[in-house]
Amino acid sequence: MRQILRRLAVTALLAPVAALAAATMTANPAAAAKVSEQALQTQINQLVNVERAEHGCGALKVNAQITAAARAHSAYMAQTGKFSHTGKGGSRFSTRIKNAGYAKPSAENIAWGYQSAAAVVDGWMKSPGHRTNILNCKSKTVGVGVVYSAGGAPYYTQDFGF
Repeated sequence: MRQILRRLAVTALLAPVAALAAATMTANPAAAAKVSEQALQTQINQLVNVERAEHGCGALKVNAQITAAARAHSAYMAQTGKFSHTGKGGSRFSTRIKNAGYAKPSAENIAWGYQSAAAVVDGWMKSPGHRTNILNCKSKTVGVGVVYSAGGAPYYTQDFGF
């Protein structure tokens, strides 16, 4: 009887490991359907507004000019593999936003590699500087740009305006 119980215990411990191994061997991350860049951008904006509401800030309004600046910076990072607030030609976020036609830039968050909107927003909310940018109640507008690199890694830029 003891031997049977031991076998059952060992089987119970090994079953999840075997299932995980099988799933890992059959899953192909490259073949997994990617969420569209536009869908990620929309989801991020929605999740950020939920965070702001929970902390007493008004909702951010999506701005096309800021979104264009954010997408251009994400495209630059995705194409070059450079992960930085410094962009093409040594540009800063404030210059990129102004060049896109928006006069009052506020802040910028960047990220890469996160596989969902919830994951990137959670990452930003756990980072003091990014969290401060998201919860700055003086910011009124936002633009999010998500661009996939050739290798499939998503690059994120979130720009804010006053």
